[in-house]
Amino acid sequence: MHQLAEHRSKIIGATAISFSAILWGLDGVVLTPRLYNLNVAYVVFMLHMIPFAIMNAFLFRQYKYIHSFSASDYLLLFLVALFGGALGTLSVVKALFLVEFKKLTVVILLQKLQPVFAIALATIILKEKLKKYYLIWASVAIVASYFLTFGTRLPNIGTGSNTIYAALFSLLAALSFGSSTVLSKKILEKYSFHTVTFYRYGFTSALLLIYVLFTGLISQISVTTPLNWLFFMIIAITSGSGAIFLYYYGLKKVKAIIATICELFFPVSAIIFDYLFNDQFLTPVQWISAALLIFAIVNLNIRNTRKNPKKVVS
Repeated sequence: MHQLAEHRSKIIGATAISFSAILWGLDGVVLTPRLYNLNVAYVVFMLHMIPFAIMNAFLFRQYKYIHSFSASDYLLLFLVALFGGALGTLSVVKALFLVEFKKLTVVILLQKLQPVFAIALATIILKEKLKKYYLIWASVAIVASYFLTFGTRLPNIGTGSNTIYAALFSLLAALSFGSSTVLSKKILEKYSFHTVTFYRYGFTSALLLIYVLFTGLISQISVTTPLNWLFFMIIAITSGSGAIFLYYYGLKKVKAIIATICELFFPVSAIIFDYLFNDQFLTPVQWISAALLIFAIVNLNIRNTRKNPKKVVS
């Protein structure tokens, strides 16, 4: 009975992470492009400040942990906010803005290398063992993701400096999000996903508030249109804090290695949404790659839930 409950819990966790990744795909193709008239840092600040303000209305009891956090807890929360909140989000939004939302393949590149960083960090920091099936299916997922993005052609970085810079920002985002996945998993060993989400947004908001005040970007409030505010609110509830809550809920139930592979639903959903909303068509190679990617993710989740009954403890 306990084994069945654990099996179900891991499937629910993987599903929650996958759905949050789909919401991020919707955000990158449909929602964030509506904020293109604003500065990147200001956009990322608002995307954290607004959800954090909303959270204070029903998660204010989380402030009780301020006096009980250890120095290592504060450090982990700060690093999660720095990498996953500030650097990661700034990098991916900057990359999107650089390609003017016309070449999502450059930005989706970040999802190809993120598992590499996260798997390495999970092995070092979380002491997770790399099993043979992880390496096989993770490799299939990463290779399939590459062909899903670029098809049979090599990435073209000779179309201008913006493309090159977008690729570099994508790589920085990959490293940042991969680091955040592992660090988040570590802090979630001690605290609930509510607590980690609340303080991630709080710390990130504080970091970016300092930045926008210091640079004078806070003045962007005066040029924020009613439509911008509407999309800020939609993102805050769905692909912002809503997706992060789902992500951390799932992350408590599965290993960081599985989590980072489930996040590959972002490129799958982004390409599907790009087709639905922007009339961008997939080639046969990309469709086959999408199918292989989903197949690899499913196999990783199935293998992760299979445990030797003798090793299960209550």
